[in-house]
Amino acid sequence: MAELPPREVALVRELARQVADHAHSAEMEAARQRWRRVNALQRPDRAPVWCRPVGAWAELLPDAVLECEEPWLRSLERRFRQALIKRDIGDDEPLDPWLPVGAVWDCEPPNRWGVEIARHHSGAQGGAWAYDPPLKTESHFARLASPRFSLHRQRTDDALDRAHHLLGHVLPPRLVCSPPLGAILCTDAAALRGLTQLMLDMATAPHLVHRLMAHLRDAALAGIDAAESTGLLTPNHTGPMTCSEPLGTPDARGRHTAANCWLMLNSQEFDPVSPAMWEEFLLDYQRPIMARYGLVGYGCCEGLTQKIDGVLSISNLRIFVASAWTDLDAVVDRCGSDYVIMWRQKATDVVFAQDTAALRRDLEEGLRRLEGCHVQIVLRELQTLAGHPRRLHEWTRHAKDAAAKFA
Repeated sequence: MAELPPREVALVRELARQVADHAHSAEMEAARQRWRRVNALQRPDRAPVWCRPVGAWAELLPDAVLECEEPWLRSLERRFRQALIKRDIGDDEPLDPWLPVGAVWDCEPPNRWGVEIARHHSGAQGGAWAYDPPLKTESHFARLASPRFSLHRQRTDDALDRAHHLLGHVLPPRLVCSPPLGAILCTDAAALRGLTQLMLDMATAPHLVHRLMAHLRDAALAGIDAAESTGLLTPNHTGPMTCSEPLGTPDARGRHTAANCWLMLNSQEFDPVSPAMWEEFLLDYQRPIMARYGLVGYGCCEGLTQKIDGVLSISNLRIFVASAWTDLDAVVDRCGSDYVIMWRQKATDVVFAQDTAALRRDLEEGLRRLEGCHVQIVLRELQTLAGHPRRLHEWTRHAKDAAAKFA
């Protein structure tokens, strides 16, 4: 292992110490308790509030601020500074008092699906892109491969050892082993076939869609099997949105399965598809994957107003994600207090509001409609703060005040 620059090591350890202090604070334990209670369909002191800057990190933490040059230390510096910025913003992001170290997977074939996925880019920084799918004709489907995943134990152990050496006495590293594929399916389907062609196929060549979705489903299920077979699969009940009490107990050997984990998935690429086609071509392929997990959250930025019944047919559903494009009153009417409603904020309304009083009014109006429900207040998918560097601080303060008012 190459020697790390001492000054950068000292900097990262000091940042890790500050993160650890915050993770162990009474304030953080209160935030965790809010998530645990709401996700158990109980009443917290107020609804948990969480924001995810995504693209806005470039404004909150420009690269020029980072001091480390060594790549691994620079990535840790960025991670810890982001955690401390979130502490300053003041939302309820649950922060663990350990450093997660991800398991390292080998995949055969290395490109996962046996075909190369590409995009057409505009060339502008932060600009748009278009699909350049590899499955352009029906004959191309024969090129699809079924990925086989295996844990690279040596690289995984090396990553843990390296992290222990650096931070074991400050922020103890902990292995995180998750299934190597998700359950969304439609994202990969669009990348492989192209979104426009996928929409057309549902009407003109439905057998191709069924063939593709079955292939993706089977690969996801095999990925779960691979993770479980290692005996290292780790529950995921400590992070934002899904922070909760443990989902069940490990087996007699102390091993966990997907049944001890949350699954968050959505149908964003199928947003314009009818409820019937959504169920036939996506939801029915997601069902066997969801059935392997303990609890499920469904939805993201898509509108689910016409698909509420289909979402509620998921047997282990716990979180209904109500985006700004889903009729909130319809969700409240159908979900009541039987589920958690993740009330997603519209990022553009938050970022571009000229009067922050409007943020407070919108939050209070929404929470008034959500009274009696189990609620998470979530702002995600931000790409810019549009010249308002304190906007997340302002929104968080208003959201917490409104949540307390309608607790």
